[in-house]
Amino acid sequence: MDSTQAYAEVQMSGLSENELETRALIRTASALNAIKENWEEKKSELPQALEKNRRLWTILATAMGEPDCPQDKSVKINIINLSIFIFKRTNMLLAATDPKPEQLNILIDINMNIARGLAENINAAEQAPNHPASTQEVL
Repeated sequence: MDSTQAYAEVQMSGLSENELETRALIRTASALNAIKENWEEKKSELPQALEKNRRLWTILATAMGEPDCPQDKSVKINIINLSIFIFKRTNMLLAATDPKPEQLNILIDINMNIARGLAENINAAEQAPNHPASTQEVL
């Protein structure tokens, strides 16, 4: 393991679950977007990027089925439905003989929108009056 990987692992170990999920969603969306934006040079990387995204969504969907999952039932259902859509889109792209870069837009948009929502929840929690890092307690 090189020093960059070691630093990344230490940095990630201090993050909350929501922060890790946010980063993972952004990272996979960025990888898909890089392929889309540089299609001719990077389209051979598409299967690997799609598989990483599918694994991420498998983890998210599985978490929604855990008995200790704190999410509301409607959120759980929505995440599972999004996962099913992502799995279908991924299979369609992998099976296509001539996939198009614009077909990645929906996967990128979903990841970024979910990441944005998670980030907003993180920011709201940090701004809550009883959060240790809030300005209320510091003052």
